[in-house]
Amino acid sequence: MKMFFFIYPDYFDKRVTNELKQAGFRKYTKVHGTTGEGEETDAKLGTHYAPGKNNSLFMAVSDEDVSSLLEIVQKLRQQYPTGGFRAFTFPLEECI
Repeated sequence: MKMFFFIYPDYFDKRVTNELKQAGFRKYTKVHGTTGEGEETDAKLGTHYAPGKNNSLFMAVSDEDVSSLLEIVQKLRQQYPTGGFRAFTFPLEECI
């Protein structure tokens, strides 16, 4: 099992959610209004000098589902090369 962690600009929220639902992914935890600095885009700190915010999405998925999720991310990156989409996975162990 993996934790899929996806960071993307807030203004793409509806698009990201629609892409996930169309691919059959309906279970997630989303954190709105996250801030930070990355490698591919300007800082999004929600301030006058660094406007904008990100959303962070967490999904517990099977190892087999990771490739489908990465295809969605790649599609978004191809359509919006400067969008600042970043995806990560890490091992997940359910405790309770």
